[in-house]
Amino acid sequence: MTTIWVNEQLDPSGMIYACIACCNESQAKDCHESFKQNLTQEQKAWGWVARLRTVNSWDEVPVNALKLD
Repeated sequence: MTTIWVNEQLDPSGMIYACIACCNESQAKDCHESFKQNLTQEQKAWGWVARLRTVNSWDEVPVNALKLD
């Protein structure tokens, strides 16, 4: 079973604004830090979030994700 790391930036309504998925944990964590740092204070105040999660299948990755392997 493969672990796939999914980085998402979500707007206040829960819509995915940006999504990158990869199998490399280190790369995923670096990407997550970048996603968090790229959110402005205003976006954070409005409820934007950066989320890092794992899934076990590419079928579970959002269709609009940039998929890196």
